[in-house]
Amino acid sequence: MATITATDPTDAHPYLRAATAGIRHHARSIGRGTPADRRHLDNLHEHVTRLHLLLDQLAETVRPEHPTSGRHLATAHLRLWQATASLHDAFHTLPAAPACTPDRLPDGPLVLTICQRHLASGHAVRRKTTPADHGTA
Repeated sequence: MATITATDPTDAHPYLRAATAGIRHHARSIGRGTPADRRHLDNLHEHVTRLHLLLDQLAETVRPEHPTSGRHLATAHLRLWQATASLHDAFHTLPAAPACTPDRLPDGPLVLTICQRHLASGHAVRRKTTPADHGTA
């Protein structure tokens, strides 16, 4: 049986496989005593946020033909959102972490990219999951 690698032209998801391999490599380096820092949490938050968006897209494409699978993907989508919120909170509880101040994010320091990403994805989640007010009483 042939092994499919990230560079195999028959692989339907090479980037996802490469990202998974990167996470595995990073997890092994953490296991060797490398402490988590704000940059680590920012990178992990970005990865989980992108997985969150991918699951959203998958749920939308699967739901029409396979509603039950779509609901399971939507549940995973929600759980990943909760994981991004926890990563964001962990980022700000590390020593000397800057405060999350949305009013100054556009001009804030680069370390606040996690906040910008988190606020943007939070806005998208609320827009998608909160019923729209159609002006009916």
